[in-house]
Amino acid sequence: MSTALESQLQKATKEYQRLETDLSNAIEARQRLDVQLTENEQVQKEFLSLTSDNEVFKLIGPVLVKQDQGEAKSNVEKRLEYIRNEISRLEVQLKDLNSKQERKRLELVNLQGQIESNQHSTSGAIPAQ
Repeated sequence: MSTALESQLQKATKEYQRLETDLSNAIEARQRLDVQLTENEQVQKEFLSLTSDNEVFKLIGPVLVKQDQGEAKSNVEKRLEYIRNEISRLEVQLKDLNSKQERKRLELVNLQGQIESNQHSTSGAIPAQ
């Protein structure tokens, strides 16, 4: 029976490690989105100080290309909306992963307890000589 429990423990440990990796990846993605959000909000603030006479340029590779001010503002708005939606989606994913990770951690603790309990009960059954 302990072999079955040990097998379950191994499987649960691998699943827990996979969840840790998924959680780490989601956290990194969330951090990247935070940086993008901050950068785009800063660009949006800069737009507020522009007059209609100011020219706007977009960096495409190594080249600055003139861009219509209205189009540039619209693009930043769309980018901000997209980033905020992605952040919301990731927040749901992070909450789900945290919940799954906690359930798996409790399963691991339970399996380890069962294995220890079996080891103690079988070691106590051996008569001392």
